[in-house]
Amino acid sequence: MRSWSISRLSRILAFFAPLIIGLLSTGDCVYAQSIDIIRDTEIERVLHSYEDPILKAAGLDPASVKIYLVNDPTINAFATQSPASSESEDIFVNAGLIMQLKSPNQVIGVLAHETGHIAGGHMIRDVAAMRKAMVPMLIGLAVGIAAMVAGGGDAGMGAILMGEQAAQAQFFQFSRAQEATADQMGQKYLMATHQSGRGMLEVFGQFAREEAEMKLLYPNTPLLSDHPGGRERIDALEQLVEGSPYKDVKDTPEVVHQFHLIQAKLAGYLSKPDTVLTRYPVTESSTEARSARAMAYFRKPDMQKAFTEASSLAKEEPNNPYFWELLGQIHVEMSQPDKGIGPYQKSVDLLPNAPLLRISLAAAQLATERPAMVKPAVDNLKIALHEENDNTFGWYEAAQAYSDAGNEAMANLSTAELDYTVGNYQAAQHFAMLAQHKLPAGSPDWQRATDILAVAGTSLDRHRR
Repeated sequence: MRSWSISRLSRILAFFAPLIIGLLSTGDCVYAQSIDIIRDTEIERVLHSYEDPILKAAGLDPASVKIYLVNDPTINAFATQSPASSESEDIFVNAGLIMQLKSPNQVIGVLAHETGHIAGGHMIRDVAAMRKAMVPMLIGLAVGIAAMVAGGGDAGMGAILMGEQAAQAQFFQFSRAQEATADQMGQKYLMATHQSGRGMLEVFGQFAREEAEMKLLYPNTPLLSDHPGGRERIDALEQLVEGSPYKDVKDTPEVVHQFHLIQAKLAGYLSKPDTVLTRYPVTESSTEARSARAMAYFRKPDMQKAFTEASSLAKEEPNNPYFWELLGQIHVEMSQPDKGIGPYQKSVDLLPNAPLLRISLAAAQLATERPAMVKPAVDNLKIALHEENDNTFGWYEAAQAYSDAGNEAMANLSTAELDYTVGNYQAAQHFAMLAQHKLPAGSPDWQRATDILAVAGTSLDRHRR
């Protein structure tokens, strides 16, 4: 009799583990906690410049959809229901999608497809479909466990595998229909915004070729997929693209240049410095090459070369806030926060509604440890956190700034906000209570402390059940 280990069972059930947890748990969604998110004002704004017109064409409010950049080198993007009640959906874009695709139109095509999922309400329908697919899987699991307990290890495992395969097949059939619908809706939005659908066709055509190569390499292995069949999908997309009057619209030179800049920034930030310097050698004097080299030198670290490249960029494009941001960052990392304040201030002056830039400026101001810098830092943090109240680093810096200013109540409230944002509700309750005792009763900050106490307490009670 063969012995089946717990690890083997866990591996078999891995496909449905997230679903089981989601169906049985009454706690808050924590899916994003395992995703490595990259924050960058320039890249986020470029992605929004691609996505916001598409969302409007779909009849959706761009303010209700957040875009997150994921530290993952693969070509992928996905939409999901947001765990925050104030938002509708989130779109996650892998860094690899930007770094490996060839044009803005290709990225826009993928975003249009994901918007099709959002507008079609596919995330909500996925839950119902998963629940339905769970039935054969759970039946197989029950039968299999019963057989294994009775001594029929192989028969029990066979029942479990058959149940899993039936569930996968059922859900993937449903998912393939949704993917085809998202393609169609995405092409509709591209046409409405006078953009070519060719980029989407090119990306999914690449996927289809890769799938065909896998079938040639492994002809006897069935490949389950939650996407439409390669040739079928490409034929349908080709008809939609060719039927659009905007099929041959090209990305403007400005948009292409902007795309190359964020590609270079990601390469400089994520790739090995020597790889970056090989891809962007010193003989290449383009803006994107120098930007990539500046970040590569920064990470080596070779701060003097990083400073030289960043200074030349800021001098040539004095109205580019991101080059001033980089220059400020280099100064701070060189333990020269006083020198970093000027460049960071210029970046904020050029882009005053960018919370991340203000938070970086405030951090540099506090790093000087000069009392005169505390109030400006607090002022910048207030503005930034009003725009982006879930920024954990911002709340950390705010707690430090208020502590330096001798404002214990606001330091405690900022710490409560930080703990609340990361889901540490017990600590959030503690610091909110400390803040509430010291804040003027009825004031907006006192009311916020009261709200944190109430919501954190409810969340704790829910988790204890």
